[in-house]
Amino acid sequence: MNPRSLFLLLVCASLFPAANAEVTLPKIFSSHMVIQRDMPVHVWGIAAPGEQVTVSFHGSTGDSTADPTGKWSVYLPPQPAGGPFTLEVRAANTLRLDDILVGDLWFASGQSNMEMPLQGFPNSKTVNADKEIADANHPQIRLLHVEHNASDYPLEDVKGVTGWSVCTPDTARNFSAAAYFFGRNLQKQENVPIGLVDSTWGGTPAEAWTSLPGIAADASLMPVFAARAQHMDSESSVQRLQQLDKQARSQGKTPPPLPWHPDPVSWQPAGLYNAMVAPFTPMPIRGVIWYQGESNADQGMASLYSHLFPAMIEDWRHQWKQGDFPFLFVQISAYPSSPQSEWGLVRDAQRRTLSLANTGMAVILDAGEKNNIHPANKQVVGERLSVLARKMVYGEKLTASGPLFRLAYPEKGAMHVWFDHADGLTSKGAPEGFEIAGPDGNFVAAQARIEGNTVIVTSASVAEPRYVRYAWPNFPTSNLYNGAGLPASTFTSYPVP
Repeated sequence: MNPRSLFLLLVCASLFPAANAEVTLPKIFSSHMVIQRDMPVHVWGIAAPGEQVTVSFHGSTGDSTADPTGKWSVYLPPQPAGGPFTLEVRAANTLRLDDILVGDLWFASGQSNMEMPLQGFPNSKTVNADKEIADANHPQIRLLHVEHNASDYPLEDVKGVTGWSVCTPDTARNFSAAAYFFGRNLQKQENVPIGLVDSTWGGTPAEAWTSLPGIAADASLMPVFAARAQHMDSESSVQRLQQLDKQARSQGKTPPPLPWHPDPVSWQPAGLYNAMVAPFTPMPIRGVIWYQGESNADQGMASLYSHLFPAMIEDWRHQWKQGDFPFLFVQISAYPSSPQSEWGLVRDAQRRTLSLANTGMAVILDAGEKNNIHPANKQVVGERLSVLARKMVYGEKLTASGPLFRLAYPEKGAMHVWFDHADGLTSKGAPEGFEIAGPDGNFVAAQARIEGNTVIVTSASVAEPRYVRYAWPNFPTSNLYNGAGLPASTFTSYPVP
């Protein structure tokens, strides 16, 4: 055989499965999983090219023939909630997955505050962690924990997962606390099986979770590539970041705010989308819960978040190809951070993202801790996310949002502020956290009073007020709520690019 023929043979062997290859499923399929109800059941995998594959699930059967690359895909009719059922895949070999439930599948993602497990981090425990773990027996909740991974290109399967498991104290212990509390509350209220995917990585920015086409679709997002180049221009800069991060963790401290994640691949644009999101996009889901933003709060980058975050949401919806599915997110909390961070700007960008259809925001300013970037009260995070889902997805008649800024206008030396979701507007003591500015845009602390469902804001030092904002500092004083006990969001009426 001549060298060229041998080379072509080796290339073909690397691209296509062997003729006797066994049929396989992606790792995100396993016994104990939850399949999304009321949507087509999608099953896919790899077999020998040209091999016939038959899939059976709960009385439905479908066939597919593996293409020249070995890929096959079968869609079965939608199923109502129920189970347990068995999924069987037959080709040269037979795969059998047992104890499968049909219910609602939620994809949980973000950085460390979504990643924080039920038992907490070594130096930051969740509230009542031991009792919550002991009580975590929920046969109708199923958990899938995705291993950290990053890639330069979209992957068709994840690097590793724990495999789907029934929610027990042992399996919930190291699972996302926010996602667990969200799922527990939903399952109790809606009485349907709940599947939760924990695909998270601490200290990561939103651009790492967005596909390259999603970033490239908005020219205003090009600075994310410039920022990466600036901080990755030498190997020594990477090593220094890794050293600082390792030193902080060895001392049991929260790593200091860094301009770049210690793992350069996981921080790069699209790196996490490619490895930890893309493999799930062929799988129908009920929706997404998201908690991230702290890593985008540095000066110079925070202003991009008002473009980046909605671009990421629209990108995921495009990639999943199932319309404007519910995307519920947590507004970052209160934390002093550093003078170089702009948490207020990020929180306001998150509020503005509510202009996208079928989005909801859980405000947790009242859960922030001055000495802990990871608030211990993850119960309130899960509860407020679940209230959003109960209203938006499950149709319950309840108040799911705290007061949201609608408009403000000046009149007789005061700013009059109107809110949505303001029934029963109240404050714990005199309203705090308001600032106003004149035409120069220089904000000063102000006094506020509630009149019905509005707030009147004044300052003796601003004779001609033009703008108003609320809960703007990294760690603000804020105490405005509605009658449902939900806190008001950070906002500013000052023009934001």
